[in-house]
Amino acid sequence: MSGFEVIESDRAPIKAWTKGVPIEDAALKQLKNVASLPFIHSHVAVMPDVHWGMGATVGSVIPTVGAIIPAAVGVDIGCGMMAVRTSVRAEHLPDSLGGLRSRIEAAVPHGRTDNGGRNDVGAWQTEPPETAKARWAVLEDGYKAIVDKHPKAAHARGLGHLGTLGTGNHFVELCLDETGALWVMLHSGSRGVGNKFGTYFIERAKHEMKRWFINLPDEDLAYFPEGSEGFIDYVRAVSWAQKYALANRETMMEQVLDLLRAEWPDLFTTELAVNCHHNYVAKEKHFGKDVFVTRKGAVRAGVGELGIIPGSMGAKSFIVRGRGNRDSFCTCSHGAGRAMSRNEAKRRFTVEDHAKATEGVECRKDEGVIDETPMAYKDIDAVIAAQADLIEVVHTLKQIVCVKG
Repeated sequence: MSGFEVIESDRAPIKAWTKGVPIEDAALKQLKNVASLPFIHSHVAVMPDVHWGMGATVGSVIPTVGAIIPAAVGVDIGCGMMAVRTSVRAEHLPDSLGGLRSRIEAAVPHGRTDNGGRNDVGAWQTEPPETAKARWAVLEDGYKAIVDKHPKAAHARGLGHLGTLGTGNHFVELCLDETGALWVMLHSGSRGVGNKFGTYFIERAKHEMKRWFINLPDEDLAYFPEGSEGFIDYVRAVSWAQKYALANRETMMEQVLDLLRAEWPDLFTTELAVNCHHNYVAKEKHFGKDVFVTRKGAVRAGVGELGIIPGSMGAKSFIVRGRGNRDSFCTCSHGAGRAMSRNEAKRRFTVEDHAKATEGVECRKDEGVIDETPMAYKDIDAVIAAQADLIEVVHTLKQIVCVKG
């Protein structure tokens, strides 16, 4: 018996791994709009953390032939996860974790982005670390080539955001696995630079659709045909932003490991789980054809490939190994998935509700993070169960420290 259900659409079918988890009507409508496009290859795959998203549904896998949809990748290009297992054990930890959280917050800039203005607290306020400078030196020429041609896509803080967290559902966490080993896990992407690229090319694709009088079920499904100037420039920009996102996570990880080594000088890392994107596009071969696979809030899970499926603040997270399921285009979910909008969570829950739900986790317990409270997300155990034919669980992690912007 297959793990997916088939949802009929006007054109390509939709295969959804959503048994036992809800899927809202707005997300279903988005999925059917995507499936109606003439360049979808075989079918659209849907992960159990699926929910409505800007442009395209979060938790979807969109294989295309001859076109790419920039809004399906989104504006947080290359957003993803990184996790490292350390030699530190639960019994080595101090009774109070507040000091560790404060040191992580000091080591990793976090907070809102405003394109390099005076309120850009999420950027480096002093000189960035040498590791950030070294990585930016590798990336800088590629960036300049893109913005020389597209000056409106430029961002003021390329180096200033490298090694920084951001806001929303981005986080740095310390977790314990089932053996008592301490892990560092973090979630972030291409920051303000990638956001500027994504926003710029989404609008440019919309302009192209109007120029060619192409009517779409949703203007956010505007695309670049393969071979067009817009397509070539977007692929170059998205590829660069994906490299930046990887470098961003690596830099943050080094910052956190360095501060942990100040506490435990003999610390070493025993297992690198993965540094993987979950908002990106890649060229892959599926069902006998080379296609562009856009994963919007979804992780590649080829045979033996390691991935990370985080729960919400206070919930469990999982290190998983892919089974290479061809129907899912070798993909699994990227998290628990929102059960409600941020505004709905703020209306429904109080600071007291959030404090109770995150009891035992050293984290923010104020109004500013109520939209990220565990109750705003789907049940992570149900999400994992719904994709049993996509992944196997390797490690189960429990958050003990969570830093959010």
